[in-house]
Amino acid sequence: MTEFLAENNTCGQTILQLVSRGNAIIAELLRLKDYIPPVYKLETKQEQQKYADIILDFSYFKASDLHDHKIDNNSDLQDLDEEFRENYLETITRFYLAFESIHTYISDLNHFIEDLDEGMYIQQSVENVFLDFEGKQLMCESLYLYGIMLLVTDFHIDGLIRERLLVSYYRYSPQRNDTQSKIDDVCKLLRTTGFSNVPGSKRPNNYPEDYFKRIPINSTYIDIVIGRLRSDDIYGQISTYPLPEHRSTALANQAAMLYVVLFFFPSILNTQTAKMREIVDKYFPDNWIVSIYMGITVNLIDSWEPYKAAKAALSNTLDSANIKEQSIKYGENLKKLIPQTRSVLKEGSLSEEKLMDNVNKVINVLRECNVTLRWLMLHTTPTIMNCENNKKCVKIREQVITDAKYNALELFELLLNTAQFELKVKEMFKHLLAEKDNNWENYKKEGSDRMNELAEVFSGTKPLTRIDKNESLQAWFADISKQITSLSQENNASARKIVQLIQALEEVQEFHQLETHLQVKQFLTDTRRFLHQMIRIINIKEEVLITLQIIGDLSYAWELIESYTNIMQKGIKKEPSLVIKLRATFLKLASALEIPLLRINQAHSEDLESVSKYYSNELVSYVRKVLQIIPQTMFGLLAQIIHLQTAVIKELPTRLEKDKLREYAQLDERFEVAKLTYSISVFSEGIQMMEKTLVGVICIDPRQLLEDGIRKELVRNVSEALHTNLIFNTRAKISELEPKLKALSNIMSGYKRSFEYIQDYVNINGLKIWQEELSRIVGYNVEQECNSFLRNKIHDWESLYQSKHIPIPRLPSSDNTSVNFIGCLGREILRISDPKSTIYVQQSTSWYDFKTHKEILNIKFFSKITSAISPAGVTGLDRMYAFTIVSELQKFLGNLQKGVLKDNSWLEMLTSMNNELENSTVVSNPTKLYTGYNTRCSKVWPQILEWVLRIGHLQLLRKHLAYELNTSCKFNSKNLESSLRTLNEALLVDIRAHYKDSQKAYPGDQLMYELSRYLDWAGIYNPNNKIYVTTTNIPHFAAIMFLFVIAQMQKLVYCRNIGELIAKRSQDQIDGFPFINGVQTVLKQFHPDCGKKFLEYLGQYVLSHIDSCTKGKPTEFSVEATATLHFLETYIICAGLLRADLNLYIPEPILCQYRFLASKVP
Repeated sequence: MTEFLAENNTCGQTILQLVSRGNAIIAELLRLKDYIPPVYKLETKQEQQKYADIILDFSYFKASDLHDHKIDNNSDLQDLDEEFRENYLETITRFYLAFESIHTYISDLNHFIEDLDEGMYIQQSVENVFLDFEGKQLMCESLYLYGIMLLVTDFHIDGLIRERLLVSYYRYSPQRNDTQSKIDDVCKLLRTTGFSNVPGSKRPNNYPEDYFKRIPINSTYIDIVIGRLRSDDIYGQISTYPLPEHRSTALANQAAMLYVVLFFFPSILNTQTAKMREIVDKYFPDNWIVSIYMGITVNLIDSWEPYKAAKAALSNTLDSANIKEQSIKYGENLKKLIPQTRSVLKEGSLSEEKLMDNVNKVINVLRECNVTLRWLMLHTTPTIMNCENNKKCVKIREQVITDAKYNALELFELLLNTAQFELKVKEMFKHLLAEKDNNWENYKKEGSDRMNELAEVFSGTKPLTRIDKNESLQAWFADISKQITSLSQENNASARKIVQLIQALEEVQEFHQLETHLQVKQFLTDTRRFLHQMIRIINIKEEVLITLQIIGDLSYAWELIESYTNIMQKGIKKEPSLVIKLRATFLKLASALEIPLLRINQAHSEDLESVSKYYSNELVSYVRKVLQIIPQTMFGLLAQIIHLQTAVIKELPTRLEKDKLREYAQLDERFEVAKLTYSISVFSEGIQMMEKTLVGVICIDPRQLLEDGIRKELVRNVSEALHTNLIFNTRAKISELEPKLKALSNIMSGYKRSFEYIQDYVNINGLKIWQEELSRIVGYNVEQECNSFLRNKIHDWESLYQSKHIPIPRLPSSDNTSVNFIGCLGREILRISDPKSTIYVQQSTSWYDFKTHKEILNIKFFSKITSAISPAGVTGLDRMYAFTIVSELQKFLGNLQKGVLKDNSWLEMLTSMNNELENSTVVSNPTKLYTGYNTRCSKVWPQILEWVLRIGHLQLLRKHLAYELNTSCKFNSKNLESSLRTLNEALLVDIRAHYKDSQKAYPGDQLMYELSRYLDWAGIYNPNNKIYVTTTNIPHFAAIMFLFVIAQMQKLVYCRNIGELIAKRSQDQIDGFPFINGVQTVLKQFHPDCGKKFLEYLGQYVLSHIDSCTKGKPTEFSVEATATLHFLETYIICAGLLRADLNLYIPEPILCQYRFLASKVP
């Protein structure tokens, strides 16, 4: 019969693939627990109100038509539902596939058991498979893993959240209509159980046995699994733990499997006292905490509380005397093992020779260390499956802590020592194994050569002082040489033969009185030593490493190790070189990866890479978390350096008077800076002492780890500084903007200076890190701020700027409209320069308060923004304003199309007006005609004015930001700015040439995309020329904008002092320049013909009013015409048009003389 796991054994391969898939499914569930969309938790009232009608649990299925009808009949809900679907469908689908894979797994397992029963696999049956060593392991594991899947799903993904995810998938996915869809079965399996892992929540009745019964499984199969787990040592672990007192540790993995599988057969737990007594006596005589899978720990006191037989069986274990006995035993072991491991780890105390001579003793010490660690860690730390509500659990844990005289620091020291001892032994043993063959041959050759030399000595041919020829000894030594040469490692009799050879050499030395000849004696002694070494080499077997791997298992602490993080960090803070010992601990923890990966590797599954990466990443994240204390401490010291450099130590002037030299020397303060700098370098050296370490499939580079840690702390500190200093009181009469920007500028300058100062002491590129991380912080916050304008949101895991290892914190905003500091800053600038209450003067590029005429902002303000948040921040602010403009334009055009242009009366009016204006060059009675049409439209103008003013205002700010960026770029990177400008102009020439002659090449899209990013950062762009939205041809749009403009012109008046159109009254809440800028931007989004038509309407309007004026009183010049001409002059500047373009509609003499003529009006 072939081996069960042979590739040609279909039965073995089928169950192996199934178990492999089970481990991969659990890894996927554990991975997904960190990606549950927060919105599905509905934790806030705001989320509940907003999403209550679209995020539904299984109550949806009772009235699905009603819910769908409600959404279909509400356009707002439809938009929200569609937006939600687009944003979360990919995530929802991944959760559903994971849930479906659980159902597929158990269906395939049931199918496999049925096939075995029906004889589908030749010469195989359920009973036969359980007789095979590998077979019974896989059969037990397959059921156990299904139980783990259910428990992990319920523990990490709450029942209500599961239901909401499944309902969302059902509603959004087209696959629900697929006849092969399993969604109904998946919903039945994973509906809520009532269980919650929230502290204080009660355990549901009959949980988890009712949950496990949702899909029936062959009862005979379950019975056999439980029987095997009860009676057999299915993994053969007892041979690794020969002492009876270690039996529960040897069978710990099997005990975890039995714990889970018993819930499939709850009658044993409830009524079968004898079986439960047998189980407890075998597996739980001295322990009551079980690690069921990758460190998920369960307390049997709480878990078996509802089951009569189980509870009764456990009573002996939980007897106070037994608990005291076990606690004292392991407490004493701890006290004994710490000095023992300390002495072994001293330099030179353990050599390869000592190890080879004392392998069994070393393994016994390590075994005792690991058993003690396991018992104390499990029984003194709260379990992962929360049982703090159970007073008995808490009481017994406290008793263990008291009786064992438990000290977390001592246990941690034993963990460190054990890990280091194990690593040292493993490395030595691996080296011995690698050199085993070479050493064997060398010792064999040396021994053989010595015997040959002695044979030659006694032959008389090789003269040696005072040694007579002895043919019998010559022959004997020659024979010994041949026997040594014939020795083989593979031959089991070699060790016995070597012992005989050693005895023979001792006897020949004694009986033939050869000890009198020093040279001969030395040769015999050397040969015996070589033979002793060969015996040691025979004892070097790979089985020792396997034993070390088994007894060194730390998978039970995969989650519990978190409770020792503070101890590790305090130790590192006190002594940075502790990192070297911690490396061994992390490697020991990495051994836990063997459990989920073993079967996946055996099955040659494609899941190997993803599963190993997941667990490796989890471990690396923990390593980073522990070692993050080094960068944290460094930044604490750096904060002191920053304070000294910015607030205490005076900056040396370029020229200094001799008398003031002592004043500027500040020796004590500079000594303090030097001392702090040294401390930072010590911490840096500590982490770099750790060697490169392969953790799972990921290699940890300590230099990279240090740099990432420094980046993480820099990101956290800078993010907090930006968040704290860019919070504004919107009700303050005097804006806090400039003082806060100045304070932030000082903080950022201090960070940058100190960062540059310490970079050489920690061997990092400080300026590069500073610029990269600051750009990343700004980019991420702009991205999150702009999410509010996007239908398809960018989630953290999709972001180009967010990183798992160097996360950018999401800090709550101080106001309801902004998401983060960039939004707060942007909206504060908009608030204080609002065109409703300010006047923008183009000549001085400043904003003034309309009432007080005090200057609010000027062009120097934007350099303060650069100083505070760097060019990266200015670029980010500009990008946010661009998104806001897009949003405002979409609102404006969307409402125009939905409301105005769907109204037939509007279309009729606009058509009528267009016909009237086209029939004549000049309107005979312009006031009556234009006022009549404007009166009919007056209701919509206020809202349009709101949008247009906001767009113009944003464009104006973008123009100032672009100027600031360009000035900064010219000053700091003159050559770059010149190169970018030249390349941009060259590309524009090529594009124009292409449109004139299609044969000429068009520049590549990738080049233009890359260049546009550089141009944005360098401020080489004109916001007024930007196309923000794609538009369709809106009928009569030029006429609408014309009527809108002439309606607003009545609120504006030309101010000669500042040369701008301003509001006639403060109540009008309008400013000329932003208004004109907004109109130009809106028209820029349409075909140029639309802009030309708009100018044509305005030209006709001006000429009509001038004509009407001259017919009445020639001395008067039309006020409407004057204001409109001022509007047009500013408009063509904003639009980048030539004066000749305006001459097409208004004669040049009028444009030249209107200011003079208007000034002559009395």
